[in-house]
Amino acid sequence: MVTMRSAGLKFVVVLCALASMAWATPPQFSGQKRIGLTTGDQWEPAVAADGSGRIYVLYPHYGRVPNCKGCRIPTLLLVASNDNGRTWQTPHVMLESGSGQFDAQIAVDPADRHTVYAAWLQNGKRAVMLARSVDSGATWAFTMAVRSDVELDKPALAVRGPNVYVAFNHEEEVWVAASADGGRNFVPARVNTESRPGWSLLGAATVGSAGDVYLAWASYSKAGGARGSVNLYIAKSADAGKEWSTTLLDVSAAAPGCKDEECGEAYLGAQIALTSDAAGTLYALWSAGSTPLGPQQIYFSSSTDGGEDWLPRISVSDAGAGVEHAFPAIVAGNPGDVRIAWMDSRGSSATSPYWNTYYRSSSNGGATWGEEIRVSGYVPGYRYISKEGFRFPFGDYFSLAIDSHGDTHVVWGEGMNYQSPGSIWHASGR
Repeated sequence: MVTMRSAGLKFVVVLCALASMAWATPPQFSGQKRIGLTTGDQWEPAVAADGSGRIYVLYPHYGRVPNCKGCRIPTLLLVASNDNGRTWQTPHVMLESGSGQFDAQIAVDPADRHTVYAAWLQNGKRAVMLARSVDSGATWAFTMAVRSDVELDKPALAVRGPNVYVAFNHEEEVWVAASADGGRNFVPARVNTESRPGWSLLGAATVGSAGDVYLAWASYSKAGGARGSVNLYIAKSADAGKEWSTTLLDVSAAAPGCKDEECGEAYLGAQIALTSDAAGTLYALWSAGSTPLGPQQIYFSSSTDGGEDWLPRISVSDAGAGVEHAFPAIVAGNPGDVRIAWMDSRGSSATSPYWNTYYRSSSNGGATWGEEIRVSGYVPGYRYISKEGFRFPFGDYFSLAIDSHGDTHVVWGEGMNYQSPGSIWHASGR
């Protein structure tokens, strides 16, 4: 008995040591590669992955589109891979339109890991479009989910089974268009029905495993505008988007401006990303600051009770104090599997600003995190990319996806400044 117990103990020790070694192994990512058209500017990409090795990237292209005389600037292009990102097909026009197309969103239904949905703004940003494909993106069915008399902004797409939600904002109002028939018909409802002063910017949407739908957004104070405090909200609906309850997750001070860049005052301001794993745990990642016009940090929290309670926020970046952080991105898969990314300027100096994209992952719901890795790297031939990083984040957001092998795909934008030139880049790893 003593010998058996001793042998068993040794076996447990060995297993623990192997587990520690596996956890200590740094994540490995491919070098960044440009995808999409290589002329003109591309930014704000969205990425999704299905269960059969296909990766989809949807992005707005600023420039002439070959063989599309009716395309306007920008035009949404879809570029896909059938082998988990090793090779990419030629980009093609999603839907030819007489007006520009903005704010790409794309998602694969987690219920079947096959059906693909996409959403965007067009018609002078007064229409929210939805596209659905059941044949791996070969053909698409299109629906105008929302038609508006005013300009809309920031669509966020979430799907599960026949339930499809496209959220968006108009000034201080947050709305969602809900469909119970796979996106054929939509019913709109306002989410923040109570009086909430300030300009709202939608961040993300997700549908939990139980069917509840969640939205996250940043609300800028009306009195201070982009120079005032920012409330970060998460809202929940348990009745398919008809009624909503709202939780204040955090409050951020105003972010610094864009220093010599011609971008909006809130461009580097507080943002929030949101997702859920296969068990229904909610995960939020956001940027927030404690000092008005001071640098912001990246924070993470989770909820296992449908958003009723959230764990205290934790900082997830290894960057030192005083480093500006922005543009949170998050994705989750199996229970406890959560992966995050953001951009920060730790490579900057007063005379040479540089940004990079960073990544971390957790296998236990964020209780502990793997090693931080810099995903962006040096590519020769681009005057806005150096060995220290890229000159400026190109676009308001970027995106993550988990493929059929469990690898992470990161797609982001880099540029010289807010105006141009810029391009989108892809890297994958685990």
